[in-house]
Amino acid sequence: MSIPVQLVPATEEQGVRFHQVHAKDGSPIRYRRVCEEEGKEVPQSEIAKGYRTSDGRVVVLEEEDWESLPLPDKDVVEVVAFVDEGDVDPVLLARAYYARPDAPASRPYALLARALARSHRAAIARMALRNRETLALLRARDGVLVLHTMLWPDELRPPDGVVPDTSVAVRPKDLRLADALMDQLGGVEIGELTDTYRKAVEDLVATKVWGAGTPGRAPGGRARQKAEGLTDALERSLTG
Repeated sequence: MSIPVQLVPATEEQGVRFHQVHAKDGSPIRYRRVCEEEGKEVPQSEIAKGYRTSDGRVVVLEEEDWESLPLPDKDVVEVVAFVDEGDVDPVLLARAYYARPDAPASRPYALLARALARSHRAAIARMALRNRETLALLRARDGVLVLHTMLWPDELRPPDGVVPDTSVAVRPKDLRLADALMDQLGGVEIGELTDTYRKAVEDLVATKVWGAGTPGRAPGGRARQKAEGLTDALERSLTG
């Protein structure tokens, strides 16, 4: 099953955009592509991709080499399987896009979106993105197909050295306190959450722009605290 689509980014960063400048005079910092062998700047048209072998040789891949690879059709999503939405580990998901159908694909697009929504399933697909084959997850959201680019399974690192010692005992009392804390905190409206650090950065920039110096540290900021016992922390959260 293939559907021609155009991808529109579903997210955008809202942080303050900074540029690298010379601290002494504020002049922009520029980077140049220089050939180490010739010591000269190289135009973009003369830059290729190369692979360095273990013995130091460099294999240069030309444009025709890339064109010979079996890349899927650009802007075509090929559905290869359907899974329950909860079956895909979120750690595999990368960027999110809205998939906009080409005119001839409006009917199969709407059909797929409605079928996924009513069945609470998602589609696993392949597509070409930025000159490489990409694995993707398609799901329905408010009548629109949302495409998440995915990591390939062999790109996921095992949690070696991260998993806690299995011999560590968890007391029933600690679990009951954790359950009580989760019940007390309840749910949250994600749309009401705001980035307080970004707001502080915006205020800092505005203060510097208007020449008022550097503002003092805002009270009530989250400071790093010494580690404490989990049970003590949970009990204080419930009683505080």
